[in-house]
Amino acid sequence: MHRILWVVAVVVAAAFVVVPVASSVEGCPARDTRVLARYPITGYWVPARADPCVTRRMVESIHAVGGDTLITFGPRFETRPGPAFDACEADGRPCAQVPGKVVRRVYAYETSEEFGEGLLRCPGTDRRIDSGGRVYYRVGLGACGDQVQDIVLVSTDGDGLGNLVTEAQAYGMTVYPGLPAAPQLRGKPWEPDPEHTAALAAFTRLVLGDYARRFGGSAAFGGVYQSFELAARDRAPGDPIIALYAAQHAVVASALPGRKIVVSPYIDARRGRGYPPALTEQGVADIAATRAGAPMAIAVQDGRGTGKVPVHAAGEASERVAPRLAPVVGDVANDQAYYGPTADYMRAAARRVPAGVELWVNVEAFEPTQVDGECGRVDPPPLRGRTTKHRLDQQIMAAGGYAAKIISYGWEPFFTCQARPDAPSLSDDIASGWRQPIIVNAVRKDMDGHAGVLVEGYNLRGGTLRFLAPGRPDVVAEQEWYGRGRLESAWAPYPAAGPGTSIIAVNGWGEAATSAYTMPS
Repeated sequence: MHRILWVVAVVVAAAFVVVPVASSVEGCPARDTRVLARYPITGYWVPARADPCVTRRMVESIHAVGGDTLITFGPRFETRPGPAFDACEADGRPCAQVPGKVVRRVYAYETSEEFGEGLLRCPGTDRRIDSGGRVYYRVGLGACGDQVQDIVLVSTDGDGLGNLVTEAQAYGMTVYPGLPAAPQLRGKPWEPDPEHTAALAAFTRLVLGDYARRFGGSAAFGGVYQSFELAARDRAPGDPIIALYAAQHAVVASALPGRKIVVSPYIDARRGRGYPPALTEQGVADIAATRAGAPMAIAVQDGRGTGKVPVHAAGEASERVAPRLAPVVGDVANDQAYYGPTADYMRAAARRVPAGVELWVNVEAFEPTQVDGECGRVDPPPLRGRTTKHRLDQQIMAAGGYAAKIISYGWEPFFTCQARPDAPSLSDDIASGWRQPIIVNAVRKDMDGHAGVLVEGYNLRGGTLRFLAPGRPDVVAEQEWYGRGRLESAWAPYPAAGPGTSIIAVNGWGEAATSAYTMPS
């Protein structure tokens, strides 16, 4: 049974409380703008929904657990209309027929947004069409006076994106709508079809021009998300995805100056199918080179949800893969199945991040397969199971030290589904356990002439650090220094730290880390 749990109730310190908005708008319940938890994941992929009240509750629930960023996937720019356009008629003619024009090609775009006048340039060709109880748009590509034109038919189920931007503005959040996704090459769906890149770029320019008019004055409109995926590895000259990125990102830089482009490339550590961590460095540089001067965030997918990359600690390469990864790579040792863990790939990605580009991480909040009694994603296939907060903490531990921001795919269903009506969702578990500390980095450091260890991470203030070193008795040391920057820092005396030393933090709230951090070699 899948049910969305919209409201998370938890008691927190007054420092995190914002006064709720008392008014009710358009029949929806009043907004509650309180932040009830501060988890390190601050951005999520979300659907754009036509129902403004459903959108409000979704945004409210994300904001309540510390979220400040919303990302949508861009619809596919299709090379021919599907059944959704069969009922589209304008003045008694099929919408694909334009009086006085020769229509060379008809593209299609099914979306959840209602465009404004910024999309409609050419009188007679471009128009909004209400037909069969649905809203359509017809848009010409190229010069308005061309006798022969390609056109795009757009079908929408409502203004889901407009609802999302409205709610994000009210909650002080940022939205990155997905760019129109390129048509896929027949027989190679992982590549774009270059035959349609020019048409895609022309349509992208029209869409972004409309965004500039509709959302340009909104602080909630942060930029766009590049919807076509690629691997974060070195690319060959003339790579078709890099060519697509260059063409579409040039349009973004021109139409939306100063707005950010978010890209989320994947990594694949599987031996025989993937690639070693070292190739990620050039991959990040190649992606960054497509930004055409626009600010960019490269949010590397950590690969744990798909089973492409493990998150094991330093020194665990010879141990068996996690049970949930065995269906993907077999019941073998980590180093037999994979080139390395997430931390190795993120370390390589961080080596060549140029000015104007931020390195983010996209932690995948799901399991490669479902098990009995577990909720997750049914459609689209493949089936994916929801994960646990304990495993999310491990993913943050592996990548958080390298990333300026942590985001996650995806809010629905993985953070909201419930295995049973009385079972907590993943967002419930975050709300109840967000104070648990997470260490993302640890180094040996002397302070005031004393040897010790400086740890970085989240929710570290106060309490102790417990050190577990091979061949030595466990030591619990009181924190003697605390600082705060992008990450929190805490120091405790411990002279014997070295590679293989594991550290468990217990903070001033009495909360313990769900997993130990192991110092790398």
